[in-house]
Amino acid sequence: MKTNQPLSSLNVLSFSGVQMRTFHITWFTFFMCFFGWFGLAPLMPTIREDLGLTKAQVGNTLIAAVSATIIARLLIGRLCDTWGPRKTYTALLVFSAIPVYLVGLSHSYETFLLFRLAIGVIGASFVITQYHTSVMFAPNIKGTANAVAGGWGNLGGGITNMLMPVIFAGIVGLGYTKGEAWRLAMIVPGTLLLISALLYYKFTKDTPAGNYEDINREVAKKEKPNTMEVVKDWRVWALAFSYSICFGMEITFDNVAALHFVDNFGVDQKLAGLLAGLFGFMNIFARALGGIWADKIGKKSGLSGKGKLLAVLIAIEGIGLIFFAGSTSLPLAIASMVLFALFLKMANGATYALTPFINTKNVGMVAGIVGAGGNIGGMLMGFLFKSENLTYADAFEYVGYAAIVAAALILVTKFSKNEKLKIETLEEELA
Repeated sequence: MKTNQPLSSLNVLSFSGVQMRTFHITWFTFFMCFFGWFGLAPLMPTIREDLGLTKAQVGNTLIAAVSATIIARLLIGRLCDTWGPRKTYTALLVFSAIPVYLVGLSHSYETFLLFRLAIGVIGASFVITQYHTSVMFAPNIKGTANAVAGGWGNLGGGITNMLMPVIFAGIVGLGYTKGEAWRLAMIVPGTLLLISALLYYKFTKDTPAGNYEDINREVAKKEKPNTMEVVKDWRVWALAFSYSICFGMEITFDNVAALHFVDNFGVDQKLAGLLAGLFGFMNIFARALGGIWADKIGKKSGLSGKGKLLAVLIAIEGIGLIFFAGSTSLPLAIASMVLFALFLKMANGATYALTPFINTKNVGMVAGIVGAGGNIGGMLMGFLFKSENLTYADAFEYVGYAAIVAAALILVTKFSKNEKLKIETLEEELA
């Protein structure tokens, strides 16, 4: 039955109604954004050779790819509130397609760095994805819907690692040099972004009731956000730190995995892309699993239960990372990668099943800080991976130890100010 209210259930096989249509187009668009954002990552062994990049220069491009997103997320969140997610997403996709197309003109480290910085703006698409999904679903299912949409979108990071080397190889097969092929390959993600922009503008709505310009948004006015209340809340920063470890590691791994497998295990670029793609492919279920599990635990144990689950997930992620760093054979590396990837992605989902309930009057601000924490984590990890004094294995090991510290921090954080306060009560406040 069609309704102009947020849905209280998620039927992923349904495409009827503006809510489910928007849900599917939103995660699909986020999926396509990864082709633009990380399309260069699996081709970096070739690009490194073509442009003569040092390890430090490669590291700087990794940092650039995730750092621009931090600023973009702050602006995008405000635009979603004032301009609407539909127009905001469309504009972001069109704007981002430009540097994706033009990065092929790079013939020096400096120009390549600037283009990667500009391409990094695409990462702000996550904010719109979570914002739009939250608008379309009721609080009781919000965590699960956000986790599924985020997870299926993040799946794009894995498919990108798998497909871009194949596209590159196909272009080489047509007679182009490797230096020409990686440049021409980026036409594909640029085109996908423009197609997604058209789909988003034409087939989604800002809210279940319609677009902002078509409805009376006076009803949506709430209490003025209290910035200091959010800034002083330790729980917000604990979540931002934990998200810097799980999502920060995810976008870092998407960037460095192909190089790590090529340099440490002697595989070719195509196989390295497939292995890196396996990491991202787990998003098809793992992030959603984390959100679903957190929602179930939350109904019985409130925010405290969700916090304990998140601590366990991040701790196992850290242990898996340490094993991955010490892997001396390819099979062991793959096994440990699958281990830490599973719990990393579940931690992503569990984080955003908890975040909307920290401060019900300042949901957007809390979500923005936590989300930015993920990108700041990715940026800081980039400094580890660019160091001439550390191997990639060393960097993975250090992040593993940091994950265990983050897990301990989450475990001692009291997320529910009143331990008897259950999720049902918080859902009533959000509704």
